[in-house]
Amino acid sequence: MSPSAGIDDLLPSSLLESIRTRAAVHDAENSFAQDDLDDLAASGYLLAMLPQELGGSDWGFGQTIAAQRRLAAHAPGTALAVNMHLVWTGVDRVLRALGDDRLSGMRHAVARGERLAFGVSEPGNKAMLFDSFTTAEPLENGDFELTGTKVFTSMGPGWTRLGVFGKTGEGDDARLIHGFIPRQPGVRTGSDWDALGMRASGSASTRLDRALLKAEDVHSLMAVGEKTDPLIFGIFAAFLSLTGSVYAGVADRAVELAAQNLSGRTDRSTGNALAADELLRFGLSDTAMDVLLLDDASVALASDLDDLGRATSPKDPSWFPRLVTFRTRAGDVAREATATALRVSGGSSYSRGSEAERLFRDAAASSFHPSDAESAHRTVADWLLGPRG
Repeated sequence: MSPSAGIDDLLPSSLLESIRTRAAVHDAENSFAQDDLDDLAASGYLLAMLPQELGGSDWGFGQTIAAQRRLAAHAPGTALAVNMHLVWTGVDRVLRALGDDRLSGMRHAVARGERLAFGVSEPGNKAMLFDSFTTAEPLENGDFELTGTKVFTSMGPGWTRLGVFGKTGEGDDARLIHGFIPRQPGVRTGSDWDALGMRASGSASTRLDRALLKAEDVHSLMAVGEKTDPLIFGIFAAFLSLTGSVYAGVADRAVELAAQNLSGRTDRSTGNALAADELLRFGLSDTAMDVLLLDDASVALASDLDDLGRATSPKDPSWFPRLVTFRTRAGDVAREATATALRVSGGSSYSRGSEAERLFRDAAASSFHPSDAESAHRTVADWLLGPRG
């Protein structure tokens, strides 16, 4: 694969159409999109953000966000699954831009073909990255044994390395340990993913039972509640921007599908084309305007992420408000756009198996990703007004 491969090279139209065709099957069967993941790996897509010397295409966030948006427009579940792998390569890119090479081992593992997933979210843990219910028991040789449950582990059946963290020690001595673990007897992927939408993502729970995290696979150690470590910024920046791009892609396809379906409909009582109905035109165009605003937001966000360490700094206080706003609004727009697609496409779109119906269900998942609406609004309010007393 050419080091200078662009989006059309790694996501050719033939591959995207195959992935779109399979999306309906995976949704109906509630099966993981393993075939899509294998094809994307073969195309070089999983290496896209790696430097050229490691076989990657050296993509920045500009290309990766645009590519994820295109992939999601064809198969949202597949895009969300592979998104977690790309998030880790995005974190590495952020850290390298800041002169931090702590994820070098991970980067080389990806170059060797490892497929990464995110084992961060835990049931009931509102602290997210700032604390953990997973215990990390230290061993004499510097290794750790992790015990706990991670939820919404997208690409659950397909990962080979899981990015995890857990807590070791107690009280003021407690620390959060971050690293990558391989599949092993102490790691069990659940069979609990039977969701409303995004069914192809395989976002099952992961149970860790004294799972071994080797010392050489630990990349970060930080205090509970630590918020200034560059790793924290990198994870939020990559996760929120790339996950937002998935839902922007869902919105793109919903508007495209709505226009196609509306253009083919007529009022049987009058013979008039429904695409000429002023109310339907207004509703669709209003939704399209919201999607167009996502274009500007995603381009600006990607540009600033790609300028980290040069024109922009992670210490800018507007970063987190911008990131949570993009992720949250992309989900809002996706849900509205898919609802619009159902409305203008007519009663047939309500039938199980129509693409409009599937997109509507896929978009619903956006309500459950960090940062949720409540957390996002709290972030923006604190930026504007300061923390509540």
